[in-house]
Amino acid sequence: NSSMRLAINAVADGEATAVVSAGNTGALMAIATIVLKTLPGISRPAIASSFPTQSGDSVMLDLGANVECDANNLVQFAVMGEVYARNELGLKQPSIGILNVGVEGLKGNDSVKEAANILKNSNLPIEFFGFVEGDDIGKGTVDVIVTDGFTGNIALKTAEGTAKMIAFFLKDALTSSILAKIGALLARPAIERFRAYFDPRRYNGAMLLGLTGICVKSHGGTDEVGFAHAIEVGINLVRRNFNELIKQDLGRIMAEEKGTDTGSEKNKK
Repeated sequence: NSSMRLAINAVADGEATAVVSAGNTGALMAIATIVLKTLPGISRPAIASSFPTQSGDSVMLDLGANVECDANNLVQFAVMGEVYARNELGLKQPSIGILNVGVEGLKGNDSVKEAANILKNSNLPIEFFGFVEGDDIGKGTVDVIVTDGFTGNIALKTAEGTAKMIAFFLKDALTSSILAKIGALLARPAIERFRAYFDPRRYNGAMLLGLTGICVKSHGGTDEVGFAHAIEVGINLVRRNFNELIKQDLGRIMAEEKGTDTGSEKNKK
């Protein structure tokens, strides 16, 4: 009877429309998947979150729920990420890229190449960019970055560590001498804008995509501002019937694949 389980049960029973938790990520994912189940056409849920880039905010998924993914998982992530970017970031037609070791079509494992081929040939109204590399994450080359949970989690933690390192060296440089402190005082408005843009509370609230109910994971160490943002993420997704939009797009992909299979069988005959 943990508070996490009771909150998820409330969503499953229709007593609540969303759950926001700052508890353990693994426990939240496990309980939510067992109780809420996945949407039709979704084999595995994924963790998605927005982050700042040179070109504005972007979305990345999966961030750790699925260490290994096949092509169908990645395609499902792409559809969910596209719907998430449209609703949470307000983008009319988000661009989608699959994280890979190179942008060339021949590079990467079979899963990423097959997923790219499916998205490329799909009739869905999505803008598939193709493959992107690690340095494209910060550039904001695409609006939605799709990857497996193993790679996504490493990329996320690397970005967080890099941000902390930059903040450390910036503070060290600006307090190294009297002259540096005077310069920091003069540059304070710009520094405050910089801090505000990269404030992790602005991006608090990772969505567990692919479940029948809205489930948002808040960072355990955030304050009231960050938790309020996580709640806002959940409210926005409920108001926009987020799961219905995912089901519509996935239904179209499944219909296309079924039609392709039927056509192939006829050709064999």
